[in-house]
Amino acid sequence: MYSTLERFLKYVTYDTQSVDGASTVPSTPGQLVLAKFLGEELKGLGIRDVEVTEHAYVTAALPSNVRDPAKKKRVPAIGFVAHMDTATEVTGKNVKPRVVKNYGGGDIILNEKENIVLSPGDFPYLEDYKGQDIVVTDGTTLLGADNKAGIAEIIGGVDWLIHHPEIEHGDVKIAFTPDEEVSHLAKLLDIGKFGADFAYTLDGGAVGEACWENFNAAGATVTIKGRAVHPGKAKGLMLSAIAMGQELNALFPPAEVPACTEGYEGYYHCTSFQGSTEEAILKYIIRDHDTPRFEARKRFVEKAVRWMKDRYGEDRFTLEIREQYRNMADKVRGNEHIVETALTAMRDLGITPNVIPMRGGTDGAALSWRGLITPNLFTGGHNYHGRFEFIPVPAMEKATEMMLKILELYVKKAESPSD
Repeated sequence: MYSTLERFLKYVTYDTQSVDGASTVPSTPGQLVLAKFLGEELKGLGIRDVEVTEHAYVTAALPSNVRDPAKKKRVPAIGFVAHMDTATEVTGKNVKPRVVKNYGGGDIILNEKENIVLSPGDFPYLEDYKGQDIVVTDGTTLLGADNKAGIAEIIGGVDWLIHHPEIEHGDVKIAFTPDEEVSHLAKLLDIGKFGADFAYTLDGGAVGEACWENFNAAGATVTIKGRAVHPGKAKGLMLSAIAMGQELNALFPPAEVPACTEGYEGYYHCTSFQGSTEEAILKYIIRDHDTPRFEARKRFVEKAVRWMKDRYGEDRFTLEIREQYRNMADKVRGNEHIVETALTAMRDLGITPNVIPMRGGTDGAALSWRGLITPNLFTGGHNYHGRFEFIPVPAMEKATEMMLKILELYVKKAESPSD
């Protein structure tokens, strides 16, 4: 029906894994390679307004074809956004996607040689897709549905519109961005030039998922200076930075970690602990949907480090807290039509919406705070960031249908602007 699958299978072969802490954008050269390819592909579809920047941002616009001039003025310019990079946890190099035709249930052997198996025993929702074609990995890499499925679904929708000019739509704005997985969060997207009245990221999970709330997020780095002394003569002299780091980490509430929280529950998460007797560096992420609780969590980290300073000395601990992104809910309120139209589109397609608070963030969160309201919608994938990632083909097609339905609904709204 759509060209979504064939595009997706092509895009995932590009190694676009991002790298945290890089001083350049994009953080890896492969993202610019894919960006240039996507730019040429969009031009090949006949889209003239295509730009690929040196920072691997791809933007394009499909002009409105609404014929009634009065109605055309009332149809908003709608953006669709997806990111090109893949996650840092598992390699995205040499991805070998495979389409399991007409999945019959039970285990899927991803890699017989290494005994890597995608099993409903581990992921019970796998069997929800019996009878469907499913794209999987070979077990040695991630797949890249996060977020190349979003790219394929968006271009698949644009391709459909170009080949079906009888379907009326307003201005369609497209943006593909780098380094979302390492919290770059579309910082270099020129919103004014982009020209969308609002947008959607296609960067969610299973069919029906919609998010207009996400975590408030910050990162904290604690650097600890110890004192190394020969272990044989260390009594009363040695100060182990590792031991002090362990003591600091023990001050955090053990139940407020990712493994013990869900829904709207926030957490602290030590993502890295590296060091020696002489120096240790602990990195944390701090998350909460509720803004006052989020501020309280940051103050807790400050108090915990203050306690350690009082115990061991002011100069032995350095704390840096960095804001990462904010809950888009504060910006979506008052603009609920953007979410409600997406949910209506799903219902019209026979999809039951599943509105959930996102336990993470997207480019859309940062864009919303910059003035471009951008809730997040499903791509259809599962098990992102790992070797067991998979995506059902009908789910990808549903995402493209949803995009087209949203555009259709806003044309219909323009026919009766008083509604």
